[in-house]
Amino acid sequence: MSTQHGGGNRKPSTKPVAGAKPKQGGDEDVSDVEDVELLEDADVSDSEVDSDISDSDDEGGPAAPAKPKASPRKSAPARKTTAGAGKRPATATRPAAKKIAPVKVKQGMSWGPIALFTTVGVLALGIVGFAGYQVYENGLTWKERADQISGIQDYYKIDKAMVGQREHVWGPQQYKLSPPVAGNHNANWQRCLGDVYTAPIANEHALHSMEHGAVWITYNPSLPADQVEKLAKRVRGNDYMLMSPYTNLDKPISLQAWGFQLKVDNADDSRIDQFIKALRQNASLEAGTPCSSGDIITETGTTPRDLGKDGTTQMGGN
Repeated sequence: MSTQHGGGNRKPSTKPVAGAKPKQGGDEDVSDVEDVELLEDADVSDSEVDSDISDSDDEGGPAAPAKPKASPRKSAPARKTTAGAGKRPATATRPAAKKIAPVKVKQGMSWGPIALFTTVGVLALGIVGFAGYQVYENGLTWKERADQISGIQDYYKIDKAMVGQREHVWGPQQYKLSPPVAGNHNANWQRCLGDVYTAPIANEHALHSMEHGAVWITYNPSLPADQVEKLAKRVRGNDYMLMSPYTNLDKPISLQAWGFQLKVDNADDSRIDQFIKALRQNASLEAGTPCSSGDIITETGTTPRDLGKDGTTQMGGN
């Protein structure tokens, strides 16, 4: 009596196949492609194995031995792969970095460059202004420049008839102004080669010097010595300049050129230099006639010296 086998309930043997090499460490490190191929060759479903065993038993033949399983090395579970295995995954796109606005640091105002540029600007304007003034001034006549001096008296405009009087006469003369700026005068002139007289001189001689283009500086005898010296420094060594004290002045200092007069209170007054610059040699009725030759007077005193009146001295003819 044959024994009935229930082929459907038989399970494949889990014993290792004889001759199979035991699993060793490191054997599992195979490529993904090799694992997949081996698995496809050795992967047999349980239904197929059971079907084979059942057919063999039904035929009454001996039971077919179970199909040996793949070695542990070859039957290692396959690694999961995704579609497109073997291709290098695309690099993930990083989100665009958010731009960080620069931090504005409020700094204090730098005054150094501002002060420098301001100074340079002021100097530039000063240079341009001075150059423009020079061009303007050079375009003026000497009379126009003189008239620009504050406080000056222009007797060409005030008393033109007086300015026109210029005869050579002997003896003392009477003048409308004190000190005089024009009128008949002595034939001898006071030397005006930068002379500083420490005593009064005659109007009649000084006027003749002014007719040659000299500037005559007079001062009140009570003027302090330091003020007198400041005036003297403007005279010494300068041709067509002379200076002397003058009594009964209504101002501390009075400057005269032919037809012009300026009175000031202090020797530091800048108008003194303006007067000299504008009128020395310009306010001349005998341009080019020197102050250092001819019938000159170097003596002091308010009474004129009529040299040549008696024929004992040569007349200058000027």
